[in-house]
Amino acid sequence: MHTAWAQGSGHDHSAHHAAEAQHLKLNNGKKWEADANLRLGMERIRDALAAGGKMSARQYRALAQNVNDQISFMAQNCRLDEQTDAMLHFVLADLVAGADAISASGNEHSMHHGAEKISNALKDYETYFNHPGWHGTVASHSRVGEVSPAMNLFSSERRE
Repeated sequence: MHTAWAQGSGHDHSAHHAAEAQHLKLNNGKKWEADANLRLGMERIRDALAAGGKMSARQYRALAQNVNDQISFMAQNCRLDEQTDAMLHFVLADLVAGADAISASGNEHSMHHGAEKISNALKDYETYFNHPGWHGTVASHSRVGEVSPAMNLFSSERRE
C-alpha cells in the first residue's frame, strides 16, 4: 500500500477502519463534498491519464508516479470530515492499486490493467463526490504501442 496515503502527514486514519468494511456509497443520496485540495489532486490525476493517449512503458510509469505524488499531496493536505474521508479511501485504494499494477511490472498487460483501475477510480470519484467543474473521465485507455481510440472525457458510463 502507498505509504504516504496509509500514514498521511499527521492525518489520523484510524477512525476509518470500521468504514473500510463498508462499500462506497452516496451521502444520503447526495454526493460527498470535495475540498479544494482533493479537487486539485484528482484533477491532476485525471489530466495525466487523459494526456496519455498512446502510452509507452515510460509514460505508464510516469502516470503511476503522478498518481502516487497526488495521493501524497491529498493525504498531507486532507481537510475532509471523517465520513467523507472514509468514503474517499475506497477511491484512493483503487488509485493505489492501479499505480501499483503499473509500477510492479514492465508487462504491457499489467500496465494497461493498472491504467484501467485508475480510470475506474476516477469514474467512482465522479459518481460519489461533488466536484464542481469536473468534466468527466477517460472512457477507454490504449495499450503500449496501440493507436489510442478517441478518448471521451465527457463520458458518464459506469463500469460493470
